[in-house]
Amino acid sequence: MYRFLLSRQWVIITLAALLLIPTMIRLGTWQMDRHDERAARNRLVADALAADPVPVERLAAPGKAVTRAERYRTVTATGRFDTDDEVVVRRRTNADDEVGFHVLTPFVLDDGRVLLVNRGWIPADGPSQTAFPEVPAPPRGEITIRGRLMPDETTEASGIKDLQGLPDRQIMLIDSEREAQRLGAEVLGGYVAQTAPEPKDGIPQRLGNPGEENAALNYAYAVQWWLFAAAVPVGWFVLVRREARERRARAAAGDTGSEHADGAKSDGEESDAEAARSAAV
Repeated sequence: MYRFLLSRQWVIITLAALLLIPTMIRLGTWQMDRHDERAARNRLVADALAADPVPVERLAAPGKAVTRAERYRTVTATGRFDTDDEVVVRRRTNADDEVGFHVLTPFVLDDGRVLLVNRGWIPADGPSQTAFPEVPAPPRGEITIRGRLMPDETTEASGIKDLQGLPDRQIMLIDSEREAQRLGAEVLGGYVAQTAPEPKDGIPQRLGNPGEENAALNYAYAVQWWLFAAAVPVGWFVLVRREARERRARAAAGDTGSEHADGAKSDGEESDAEAARSAAV
């Protein structure tokens, strides 16, 4: 009854099932890898945010890239803001998804080196965003600031194109090496997203804490794919049993029909014989 498995239809079904199982297992493994990566990043971010503040000079230096473990670390710096060389970063949104600018102000440290400080978000003056916006001034004189250490921005990491020919004092990406060339000074690698002290009237708006990536969703997807992989052979077995059962039922129905036909034929022959005997008498 299982010779039907050699038919073209069932060979295709079986091959498709055999291909689906490893494919689904691999997809589940990929989702689990994504879960592990996101969970690891979440732990790094949480550890960095919970760490005690340290002087920025301990982690950042000219030409030194900010590492994954250093990202979001709370740092402090003492110096003064240089608003003469201040620039704004285009096409940035706030918590309400309003498009505006980030304010990037050089912060001159006591030793003369420069730290790039992202002071926060301000709205654009108009839809064209070609004119330099009105930027609230930072505190004058020497001040100690606090913020989160961030790596230089790249198009690959941010998805923001580094456009050329921008209006004066406007940039697309925060790049410490490029700013060092513009300023003609030693600039510490990366930048700091300022969190304290708070600005007057709340402008610029301080940048919020980084959100946690949803690693649990990838875990759920991984389990889902593996359940699908386990369901494929079960479904194949159920289909095979049902096909065999239906074939047995059709075969049994065919045998019953043949017996009825043979019985009817025998009754007819007996009737003909009786009729012949009656005629002879």
